[in-house]
Amino acid sequence: MSGATKPDIHKPEIRKPEIQAFFDEPTNTVSYLVWDRASGKGAVIDPVLDYDHRSGKADVKSANAILAAAKEKGIGIVWVLETHAHADHLSGAPYVKLKTGARVGI
Repeated sequence: MSGATKPDIHKPEIRKPEIQAFFDEPTNTVSYLVWDRASGKGAVIDPVLDYDHRSGKADVKSANAILAAAKEKGIGIVWVLETHAHADHLSGAPYVKLKTGARVGI
């Protein structure tokens, strides 16, 4: 008998997610792209909707940077997660949902 241990077929395989952070300097917040390499499925956490207080205009530059990274890596976004109510920035969740069809969880 060799000294190798057999995998326990009753324990599920635990995989660590891949994580990429996106820092938004104007709001000092961080959004995340999190994904499972094996399935290619991922989530966007706390996406920022860019807002210029002076002009009153919103932009999707920050959200598009996350979506571009997901596309480059072949990640299908299936969830947009908001970890809390955001007083520090506007949420890009509706935009990410519109572009990907992902579900939104709060």
